[in-house]
Amino acid sequence: MKVLGIEGTAWAASAAVYDADADEVIVESDAYVPDDGGIHPRDAAEHMREAIPQVVEIALDRSDEVGAPRAEGPPIDAVAFSRGPGLGPCLRTVGTAARTVAGSMDVPLVGVNHMVAHLEIGRHRSGFDAPVGLNASGANAHLLGYHRGRYRVLGETMDTGVGNAIDKVARHVGWSHPGGPKVEAAARDGEYLDLPYVVKGMDFSFSGIATAAMEAYDEGARVEDVCCGLQETIFAMLTEVSERALSLTGSDELVLGGGVGQNERLREMLAEMCAARGAEFFAPEPRFLRDNAGMIAVLGSKQLTAGDTLPIDESAVRPNWRPDQVAVSWRDAASVVRSPTDDGERQGAEAVVNIEDDRVEKRRLPKTYRHPDLDRRLRRERTAAEARLTSEARRLGVPTPVICDLDPADATIVFERVGTIDLGADATADRVRRAAGHLSTLHRNGIVHGDPTTRNVRAADDRVYLIDFGLGFGSDHPEDHAMDLHVLDASLRGTADDPSAARAALEEGYRERGDEAVIERLREIEGRGRYR
Repeated sequence: MKVLGIEGTAWAASAAVYDADADEVIVESDAYVPDDGGIHPRDAAEHMREAIPQVVEIALDRSDEVGAPRAEGPPIDAVAFSRGPGLGPCLRTVGTAARTVAGSMDVPLVGVNHMVAHLEIGRHRSGFDAPVGLNASGANAHLLGYHRGRYRVLGETMDTGVGNAIDKVARHVGWSHPGGPKVEAAARDGEYLDLPYVVKGMDFSFSGIATAAMEAYDEGARVEDVCCGLQETIFAMLTEVSERALSLTGSDELVLGGGVGQNERLREMLAEMCAARGAEFFAPEPRFLRDNAGMIAVLGSKQLTAGDTLPIDESAVRPNWRPDQVAVSWRDAASVVRSPTDDGERQGAEAVVNIEDDRVEKRRLPKTYRHPDLDRRLRRERTAAEARLTSEARRLGVPTPVICDLDPADATIVFERVGTIDLGADATADRVRRAAGHLSTLHRNGIVHGDPTTRNVRAADDRVYLIDFGLGFGSDHPEDHAMDLHVLDASLRGTADDPSAARAALEEGYRERGDEAVIERLREIEGRGRYR
């Protein structure tokens, strides 16, 4: 079976032919390179109109290079195209080309989600069963995990994409597009420069980091140091949230996708993190990391086998098509979520937790993938915040563990053992409501938990406890309070057996004692996710 894939979401006009029987693919691409600045949608669309017919023709001419040559009939069995997300004018050009080829050859048409294809090509090439996926592309950055028939967004950027943030700094210092490779090269000769580090549960933000980097350059910092600080900060954030996703789900497999994944330092950090926790890491070869039609053809063949095709008159492009809106028809592998263990030593995202009888020792180990200065700062700040806010929350009547011992120098805290299971193991509506009520109590008293995932909510009979305040801080702002709800909501979507009921209970429980303005802000935050 051979499938023609056509990609053209933003800058890369690309076509590929994939033979599923031989598992071979040929890819032809013609990238748009702007004269100055970033991608200009009108110019990119014009490039697509000129380049797509050419790359499609070349790919079809080369179709005999993969699998067995065909003596008669059409050279392909289906046409798959990037239906979204992406720039509307570019997508429409690709959609028109795909419909034209499919119609002229009388073969099925398959619409592929570009971001899911980035993850699926890694899963396909690695042979992993149920990995967590980190997509790091120009316009996006998010973590995906397969659960109950869909890819769930476990965490994502709350503003700009990772590649766009890096390109913005590159343009500011006078470099042409694409800026990523130039930043990577300069960073090798730089010294670490301290920049804002913004992680909220498994969500993150890049705009403030980019602004701080540009300001540092304007104030006289060496461009090499700015680039080093930018990479070390942004990639440490992506590595940390990837580890949080592995910890939340219990998965021991991570795949990387997206054009920023070509950066050697990012791959190095992710590989080092995975090795330290006994997980497997895989990044496809560069031609499958940057935008390409090969991944569209490979996923298109899987969808074709599952009967997931499109009638021509129902094949309109979807510029805002999120990965969690895709009904996954082509796989029946196990959910990424694993049942957590609750005895002995457990590897968390930040620390090793040793559970013995009625005591829990939590020790924040140095993260060797992070720059030493950054790592020392984060371990010190988070240990202090956890000790202080755990005690403050308890004084407010929120069930939290008693602190039995504290060693800030060793970043170690010993807690009373509380609960019997994590909320992720059994997210009943009553437990979710209680957890939401605890968050509302914290918020009324100006405390933000910072990381209320289902792994950080413990349950026992009729009691629900909050643990792990390491990312917490003080704030009376509805934005910060709503982010707490957003973090818990995202982890419920990614782990609960009945996400809809759990999410309804979350809002119900918060409304009983919380501020309605926080719920309103939650709606706004949900709309910030990429491609809404």
